[in-house]
Amino acid sequence: MELRVLRYFLEVAREGSVTRAAARLHISQPTLSRQLKDLEGELGKKLFLRGSHDVKLTDEGMLLRKRAEDLLNMADRTVEEFRALDGFTGGDVWVGCAESDGIKHLARCYKALLERYPGLRLHLQSGNSADVTERLDRGLLDFAVIVHEVDLTKYNFLELPAIDRYGVLMRKDDPLAAKEAVSVDDLLDVPLICSRQGITEDYPKLFREKMDALRIVATFNLAYNAGVLVREGVGCALTFDKLADTSAGSELTFRPLTPPLETRMYLIWKKYQVFSPAAEALLEEVRARLGDGRREEAVK
Repeated sequence: MELRVLRYFLEVAREGSVTRAAARLHISQPTLSRQLKDLEGELGKKLFLRGSHDVKLTDEGMLLRKRAEDLLNMADRTVEEFRALDGFTGGDVWVGCAESDGIKHLARCYKALLERYPGLRLHLQSGNSADVTERLDRGLLDFAVIVHEVDLTKYNFLELPAIDRYGVLMRKDDPLAAKEAVSVDDLLDVPLICSRQGITEDYPKLFREKMDALRIVATFNLAYNAGVLVREGVGCALTFDKLADTSAGSELTFRPLTPPLETRMYLIWKKYQVFSPAAEALLEEVRARLGDGRREEAVK
């Protein structure tokens, strides 16, 4: 299976048309059609449902699209890493990030590094901790920033100087906004919009046996859209502070939970990982600025 043919396949999948894809690829339509037929023959599966004017992916085609994107990303990263071996002036660093105001510490380290190496490019992929660690495990990221405990059997880590505190994001006209902090009992009859990661990992630490009494009406993995639901009156969101606009002009406000529910933040990478020069430079910058040797765990 050639990478070139996978690029052809992805272009057809994106365009939904062999004709348009051929024009974008600057090859003839018969040549592209033959390449796709050969790919289907190699895999032994039909990848497209062909209509009179367009094509759609089969279930097997959807699977190949996901795998092809991963393979081509890895191939492109490998080429960039080898180019950088001739002399480090920049390069690409891929980081998956859970949503947190604590990302500012990583941003400050990257800014300092960028001033010395203008050719650097940082690629952030946001998601909850489960999302980004899954991509890290597949080799699609150099690092992940997570807000739950680190699996020491798989990862090395640096603890970042950030603590996220859970609280309730609500409309300013909500009765709970009159409180300085919100308790478990305050939330038992409130329609809640909850982080999926929080439900499985964090909320049980606070709500304990009352978890089953919560009225969860929606879940989310990124906070922006949860804020939209709150603004539209769907419910109140259990989320970290500083992820939504609660300024004077906003309709939203935030109240911390009591007793407090807090999580720490970690920069993690796979054990025995071989870094590109760009990724190694970022790690050393983070160590120099934020790590003191006592907060780093590198289990051999």
